[in-house]
Amino acid sequence: MRHTIVMTGASRGLGRVAAAHILRRSPDAHLLVVARGSSGAPLAAELREGGHTVSYVSADLGSLDSVRSAATEIRGRLDRGELPPLRGFVGNAGTQYTNAMTEGPDGFESTFTINVLANHLFVRLLQDRFVAPARIVITASDTHFGDFKHNMGMVPGPAWKSPDVLARPGAFPRPDTVAGGRTAYSTSKLAAIYLVHAYARRLPAGIDAVAYNPGFVPGTGLTRNAGPASRFAMRRILPVMALTPFATGRRAAGRYLADVVLGTTQAPTGSYVDRTRATRSSEESYDPQREGELWDTVERFTAAHAT
Repeated sequence: MRHTIVMTGASRGLGRVAAAHILRRSPDAHLLVVARGSSGAPLAAELREGGHTVSYVSADLGSLDSVRSAATEIRGRLDRGELPPLRGFVGNAGTQYTNAMTEGPDGFESTFTINVLANHLFVRLLQDRFVAPARIVITASDTHFGDFKHNMGMVPGPAWKSPDVLARPGAFPRPDTVAGGRTAYSTSKLAAIYLVHAYARRLPAGIDAVAYNPGFVPGTGLTRNAGPASRFAMRRILPVMALTPFATGRRAAGRYLADVVLGTTQAPTGSYVDRTRATRSSEESYDPQREGELWDTVERFTAAHAT
């Protein structure tokens, strides 16, 4: 049956690989990519090669007004029958800054906006347009464990605070440093897992929500906001680590993401998928009080943009 899958973060890295796999393995899928500015048209054209059905919507995920406009456009296209029924949302876009001070147009810290609020706003605005069975997949990160085993000390673990504080610039010690930016990143990924758990409890039956961890994937665009030395290391030196058990190659990570989106990897709603299998996320990620506080906060922050 023809169906629509909406995807962010399909333009590069593991997302680009996953998009190609989804189209190749699910010929009935209409992939709608959400891309920034003028990049959407060439991306859609590239993905259409081979006769696949791909369209795009422009959005700046760092702006909640822009996300709202994109989601509203998608809703309209679904209602007019220009898109087949909506059965998937893939929130793969993510970013990491060299500080925790970067402020977006809504006054929120940009890591939190892109990695948490943008996904939440898409989910909530599209929620009543999903046709079961449907699946929401949010790309998480094993940095949320905060231990050496999962990221070899390269990224500080999350430092949870009141969500009202986490969403604002300067939430962490030394917020003007790379360590501050990386702490914002790992904390945002913990927040994403809390929300996946919340979606599993709150969304209607038949709409599953899953968190996907690709592992450490060298050579992606995640650190595009980092300094020259960090970008060089990520692109030229650390990709060699993909040959070790500590990292995942871009092609493998993209294929694993497609497996989760298409249901090849068995994962009940609320699951955390570590590459190829559903497993437990960190003990910290199962705190119901934090989950509830985060839900209330992000609902409040996005309410003005969801009407």
